[in-house]
Amino acid sequence: MRSAKNWKDFELIDVSGGERLERWGNITLIRPDPQVIWNTEKSGAWKNASARYIRSKTGGGSWDDPSITERRWQINYGNLSFWVQPTGFKHTGLFPEQAVNWDWMESAIQGAGRPVNAMSLFAYTGGATLALAKAGASVCHVDASKGMVGWARENAKLSGLEDKPIRWIVDDCIKFVRREIRRGVRYEAIVMDPPSYGRGPGGEVWKLEDSIFELTQLCAELLSDNPLFFMINSYTTGLSPSVMGYILSAVIEKKRGGLTQASEIGIIVRESGLALPCGSTAIWSANP
Repeated sequence: MRSAKNWKDFELIDVSGGERLERWGNITLIRPDPQVIWNTEKSGAWKNASARYIRSKTGGGSWDDPSITERRWQINYGNLSFWVQPTGFKHTGLFPEQAVNWDWMESAIQGAGRPVNAMSLFAYTGGATLALAKAGASVCHVDASKGMVGWARENAKLSGLEDKPIRWIVDDCIKFVRREIRRGVRYEAIVMDPPSYGRGPGGEVWKLEDSIFELTQLCAELLSDNPLFFMINSYTTGLSPSVMGYILSAVIEKKRGGLTQASEIGIIVRESGLALPCGSTAIWSANP
């Protein structure tokens, strides 16, 4: 497992009983996590949490302190800065485990020593976009949610990257990729962070298992003659790293060479010293 170990403003304090206790800057939150199926003894830190998200038996949920959703504060990861704001869907606007991939992308782009045109699909609030731009790439940021794209632009400004060459696109990702193919646009790096399930701005239904192979095939057509890498992230527990690695190997490595690697990613839990799995990543690299 690859773990995000360089955080200072975020900390996964403890995990037990289907929940995780996290520190975001100086605010601690308790959020549900379906992978935490153990009931280990909880430390006193749990009692001092700023807010807790409670699942409803009928679906969804809410914070025990509703005012937490009205708060927004800044956290930093190296030279990148983000606005954190708890939402009514338990999320905070950031997946901190992805920092291990941000570091990898920055290293790959800086090591390439050449211009890199990158595309970030399902780009959310811009974690990958900011890492790509910070490393020197031109970036096309695509997400179906206007609100998330706006949030990402605020994060770019907060990070001092508002003047970098970033295209901000609100669109259904598959439709946008098809148009880019017709326009003849090409990219050296592609990053995909697809949700397990979602809807596009026109009501288009996205289900990861049904769509990921087709989208990977389409995106492969957007790779330039001198590509750098292709990364797929998954937050679906039923989709193993090996499945995504197989897709990249079959669609890209078989035709272009290079190397595909896949693994779980996670975060070290402070109280136990163990790593909590938070998803999977598969990466095809032209020059491993």
